[in-house]
Amino acid sequence: MGFYIMRRLLSAVSVVAATLAATFALFFVAPTDPAGAICGDRNCTQQRYNEIRTNLHLDEPKVEQFARFVKGIAVGRDFETSGVVQHCAAPCLGFSFKNDQPVTGLLMTRLPVTASLVLGQAVIVLTVGVALGTMAARRRGTAADRVLMGGALLVSAVPYYIVGLLAVLYLTVLHPILPRGGWTPPTHSLWKWAAGLLAPWLVQGLYGCTDYARFARGSMVETLSEDFIRTARAKGLPDWMVTYKHALRAGLIPVITIFGLDIAGSLSGAIFTEKLFDLPGLGMLSLDSVNNYDLPLIMGTVLLATVFLVALNLVVDVTYSLIDPRVRLN
Repeated sequence: MGFYIMRRLLSAVSVVAATLAATFALFFVAPTDPAGAICGDRNCTQQRYNEIRTNLHLDEPKVEQFARFVKGIAVGRDFETSGVVQHCAAPCLGFSFKNDQPVTGLLMTRLPVTASLVLGQAVIVLTVGVALGTMAARRRGTAADRVLMGGALLVSAVPYYIVGLLAVLYLTVLHPILPRGGWTPPTHSLWKWAAGLLAPWLVQGLYGCTDYARFARGSMVETLSEDFIRTARAKGLPDWMVTYKHALRAGLIPVITIFGLDIAGSLSGAIFTEKLFDLPGLGMLSLDSVNNYDLPLIMGTVLLATVFLVALNLVVDVTYSLIDPRVRLN
């Protein structure tokens, strides 16, 4: 297992390095003007434009620029803005001249919001979605199976933004059953933190669990027809033990794969949910960076999303061996 994890770590590092080089080339090597995009068309004086070019070292060869950027990730960098030198501690992903802050600090400020949102969503998606899919698989072909899967398909057919808007309108505005939403750090008040995230947790989690119910149902139907399941039943084991102790562990493999990719994507920024419920997370930050042409912040968001995706893929691969003994034997 240790050798396998080392191989996967080396592969992960290579993916992050390739993304780093590609992202840098996209914004700073392509025939564009990063300084002009950061400075903007309005109220951009020549002095400000030259200052940004100098501080970003855009007048240096591209190889030196890339080496300086990578060195900043490893040991940090200094940036000069309006005559004031600001230190960007490692890992330094650049400096946002639009916000006058290091990119890493901006990302770390917004990350707890998105991580809290994804945490609640993940719990609902896995518990409710897998439970519904398993119930439908055990009753395959019955009325209960058709009702569960028909309801899941019906909800999935409606775009998420419509479900979210209707939920906000009827559950928080017209009939304030749930709090409107908002962000309170859990270190300040655990109750206000949970209350502010309850509505987005329920909306995004219950909507997402419909897909996982279908994934789990399809996987469990296939697993329940395997030889080792027939052998377990032939030994006289109770049906609940066959389903939840033996079949479910093997049936969760494809569900865990999709779950890992979804969580990585959500951590990169659930833009619509954060906009809908006034949550200052990574999604809103990435949207603002695009609207403001904040290239260093866009680069930092892309790199952070890559790290999330690679890390969760590694976690998913390791989880395989913990859930299914057959993977561990292979």
